[in-house]
Parts: sequence; C-alpha cells; structure tokens
Amino acid sequence: MLVDNRYSRQILFDPIGEKGQECIQNSHVLIIGVGALGSSSSEMLVRAGVGTITLMDRDYVEESNLQRQQLFTEADVENKTPKVIAAKNRLQKINSQTKIDAQLTDAGVEELEAIVPDVDVVIDATDNFDTRLIINDVCQKYHTPWIYGACVASYGVTFTVLPDETPCLQCIMDHIPSDGATCDTVGIISPTVQKVVAHQVTEVLKLLTGNTEALSGKLVAFDLWKNQQMELEVASLKDDSCPSCVKKIYPNLDYQSQLKTAVLCGRNTVQIRAGKHRNFHFDDFKMHLKQTNLINYLENPYLISFEINEFRVVVFHDGRTLIHGTKNIQEAKKIYYRFVG
Repeated sequence: MLVDNRYSRQILFDPIGEKGQECIQNSHVLIIGVGALGSSSSEMLVRAGVGTITLMDRDYVEESNLQRQQLFTEADVENKTPKVIAAKNRLQKINSQTKIDAQLTDAGVEELEAIVPDVDVVIDATDNFDTRLIINDVCQKYHTPWIYGACVASYGVTFTVLPDETPCLQCIMDHIPSDGATCDTVGIISPTVQKVVAHQVTEVLKLLTGNTEALSGKLVAFDLWKNQQMELEVASLKDDSCPSCVKKIYPNLDYQSQLKTAVLCGRNTVQIRAGKHRNFHFDDFKMHLKQTNLINYLENPYLISFEINEFRVVVFHDGRTLIHGTKNIQEAKKIYYRFVG
C-alpha cells in the first residue's frame, strides 16, 4: 500500500508515478560499501521508499569519515561502531518501513553469491578494484545490473553495467583513468561524492521503475574542481573475447584471482598478495605516496616502507605487502586498500 503523502512529490514525477513507486517499494537493493558513496546512496534510497536494502561493509566509523560520510556521528567514532550498524540505526529513523539488512562482512565471492541472485540491483560503493571485479563477475553470472562508482579528490566516475547488454567492467578497464591515487593519498571533497551518488541513485531509480530507455549508457567522468565533465559512449568497447561477459568464464571468481592473505607465524604481521591477473604499478604508487605525509618513509630499489599509526607497511616491487603490527586480516586489508590496493 502506497503512502501517498510521504512519496507524493516522487509520485508526481511522471516517469515514476504510482506504478513506479509501487515497484520501488517492492524492490531489493544491495549496497556494497557503506563509506562515502554507500552512506549517501542508502539515505537517498531509503527516503525514496525502497522496500529492502542490504548493506555490506567490514569497517567501523573513524573520525576522518565524518567529513563526507553523512550518516555517522561523533558518538559512532567514540564507540567504534561498525558502519553497517551505525547506518542501519540512522536509516531506520528516517524510514521505518524500509527493511535494512546490515551485514558486517567482507564482500567476497561466497558472500556475494549468497545474496546477488535475490536483489534487483547492486550499487558499488567500494574502495578497490579487487572487490569491483568480483562484483562484476557475480552480477554477470546471475544477470543482475550494477552501478560502478568511484571518487577521489575532485574526480568521480560512474557507469551502469547491464549483463548481456552493455560492456562489463572487465571490458572497459583500460578506459578508466587510474593512477593509484586514493583518498588517503590525495584527499577528497564531499561534493565529489554527492555527484557520483546522484548519478548512481538516478540510474537505480530508472532500473527499479522499468525506465531502462532513460539509462545513461555512458561512462560518466568529471572533475568538479577543474570544471570538466566527460561522457564516453561505451557500446563499442564490448570485448568479443571478454572472459566475464562474453565467454562466461568469470575469472575473478577463481581463487587464484582473489587477494591472498596470510598471518605470518610469530611475526605479528599479515602478508597480502594481489590476484594473478592484477598488475601493480610500482612507480605510480611511489609517486602518490611521496605526496602523502607519511612517517618514517623509506625506499630502496626493492621496496617502500612507511608507518601509519601503529602499523608499519612494507610494499615490494611486485605489490606483495606486509602489514606489521597486527594479526587481524580485516584490519590489514583495510590498511592495504587505503594505501596500496
């Protein structure tokens, strides 16, 4: 049953109307990552009346999150509240009619294969390409649309992937600018987040209401600070030999392609290796680290070493990384994705 007053302005928008609003309220959206993109998109979709939202994230709230991750408070920082829990608490106060499923977990192959077949659309709000490539292959396997999104500094990019129709992320990887920059190395301004989210959520609403003819169909990229925007027609980029969307091999679901972690015996250290298909650009990585105010930075022909809080990070030329100061794999992966992956 529609709550006309609550959603009246959305229902008045002709492409949605009452029929579209009913579709929205009967839908299930999976949001992977509840940081800047995930917290903003989840709030928009809860306010829009999405029936069920599953949130998936492994992290807890930190002080540096508050500048751009709008669902969280200083109390969440003080309590080290997991992001999915803090987000659920806030979202349920905004709309008690939406069912929020908070999953405090890594978005790995097993976790995604258990839920993606049951959702209508997936929003990528992650911080690394390892997870995005897994999302890509799981969504291809189960024919689930998903919206890629990323942002750093004043730059953002987004693209809607429709299995069996558009190129997939694997097809367009070479056309996505990637120089190794992360929010921890070059920072980010919050308007960048909101512009990416506006595009992602709009595409979700189009999909949920059956307005597929209105989908962008383009890779959208922008730099707010430089007043630049680019839209790339991607239909011609579909790779006839793509293992993910054409050959249906799904290479990123293979164990050898996934990030490998190991706790080193007796050393209070976690070792991390990227999957076999990932290329590590050591020179780009080194360039961005030099722009960051890191403690005890050291480099030689074989490796780079630096400290972040109580951890020492050592990155070898091939991308193999040691996180000293912890045996917690999730904690080590968090540091890895912030600075290396």
